[in-house]
Amino acid sequence: MIRLTELSLPLDHPEAALRQAILQRLSLADDQLLDFTVFKRSYDARKKSTEITFVYIIDLQTADDDAVLARFANDSHVKPAPDTHYYPVAVAPAELTERPVVIGFGPCGLFAALILAQMGFKPIVLERGRNVRQRTQDTWALWRKHVLTPESNVQFGEGGAGLFSDGKLYSQVKDPKFYGRKVMQEFVKAGAPEEILYVSKPHIGTFRLTSVVAKMRAEIIELGGEIRFESKVNDLLLDDGAIRGVVLEDGSELHSRHVVLALGHSARDTFRMLHARQVHIEAKPFAIGFRIEHPQSMIDRARLGKYAGHEELGAADYKLIHHAKNGRAVYSFCMCPGGQVVAATSEEGRVVTNGMSQYSRQERNANAGIVVGINPEQDFPGGPLAGVELQERLEEIAFKLGGEDYSAPAQLVGDFLRDQPSTALGQVEPSYQPGVKLCNLADALPDYVITAMREALPAFGKKIRGFDRDDAVLTGIESRTSSPVRITRDPQTLQSLNVRGLYPAGEGAGYAGGILSAGIDGIKVAEALALDMLQQLQQQGPEQP
Repeated sequence: MIRLTELSLPLDHPEAALRQAILQRLSLADDQLLDFTVFKRSYDARKKSTEITFVYIIDLQTADDDAVLARFANDSHVKPAPDTHYYPVAVAPAELTERPVVIGFGPCGLFAALILAQMGFKPIVLERGRNVRQRTQDTWALWRKHVLTPESNVQFGEGGAGLFSDGKLYSQVKDPKFYGRKVMQEFVKAGAPEEILYVSKPHIGTFRLTSVVAKMRAEIIELGGEIRFESKVNDLLLDDGAIRGVVLEDGSELHSRHVVLALGHSARDTFRMLHARQVHIEAKPFAIGFRIEHPQSMIDRARLGKYAGHEELGAADYKLIHHAKNGRAVYSFCMCPGGQVVAATSEEGRVVTNGMSQYSRQERNANAGIVVGINPEQDFPGGPLAGVELQERLEEIAFKLGGEDYSAPAQLVGDFLRDQPSTALGQVEPSYQPGVKLCNLADALPDYVITAMREALPAFGKKIRGFDRDDAVLTGIESRTSSPVRITRDPQTLQSLNVRGLYPAGEGAGYAGGILSAGIDGIKVAEALALDMLQQLQQQGPEQP
């Protein structure tokens, strides 16, 4: 198999043109090209005023791959294709009686459980929230009726925080074993669009993702796994520095020497329990800010020029960063083209925002977090939970500014830059449900954050025309960009530094940031756990009669 990279074609090229381009690039006759697949397709919009081109990475097979590779030995764009297949590291023996436990059924817990089930280890998944159907109803109750269900919302329940998001499936994590490919293939097998395997910035969208997650749950159960919803873990059973099981909220115990801790970044009560049980945990940097909304059509024109609205390109996105004079980095986060800003709190008396898009990305507004990086040493010194406590204080302020009914505080960008409260909206209508209350957002976050953002927004306006337009809407607050803690683990065994058999994993543990990286981490942890279970079984030897 050969990999051909940097193959460019016009945006509106016919389907047959791709095969012809491969033949021409490699000087092949038609019958010499046996097969090809698109590994990745992106677009180059650097010359959007004149031409946008598709750029392909192709995996192909010829009648004589060795001869072609020898002919192009000095061409960096013609190389052997890497093996991206997934190979299980273990198979559970028939005599294995212990079952691993997975706490949390977000993207990390989902893939940890799926991989363990596919290897025959029959995991038991404990999810504090509800299944995807019930969870969706509970979430809509907050958005439409101001009614919060603390254990079933945007943060908690089947699918995790990634379920009510843009469903973005790209990441910058290093992935030498192509676990990300496995994640994508499992999503496609469960009903996700096949294009996520090759487009450069794949996404599924919330409504499609819900059915995908439900089908993956069914596979885990079919393979002998078990999913227990509304099963909150309140405590750990520890013995001589090792995990022996967990205690559920109803007081029941579940025993296992292998537990995956796949928490979300909002499991604050569990963070406190872990700290009380002296599981090694430390504060880590994260970011805070607001959501910003513009007309999607404005972003399309700025990013795609005359190609704005082209069916093949879809809604345009952006990625921005500014280094402010006060030393702060201000950047766009979780950009959602053609989406909406959503209520994302999981706790009473607090307001949190996030962004979400459907697969079509056809809502009128574009939104993104505009956030400022903060760190423990400078901004929230203290114990491991100081970042959690800062988040809670800021979310309580946002709740009060929003009118104490889960409406969110909001302000027009022009008023924010002039430091004056907003009193009326312009052309940009905020999408946040259950609604917004106009105010001065300078009261919502620390001064150093506000100062940095006021410097960054005009700078962003020079990169994307209209970004700092007066009537763009800021909605507060974006406080859960990533976990404020890291549940530290050994880089080799992936077990907790001081609790054997406990596997901190995913976003809540501080080892992922988004659906794809969380899924990848779930695979890694599942493999490490499976190998450890087999090793322990071998050390025990055959059971005595």
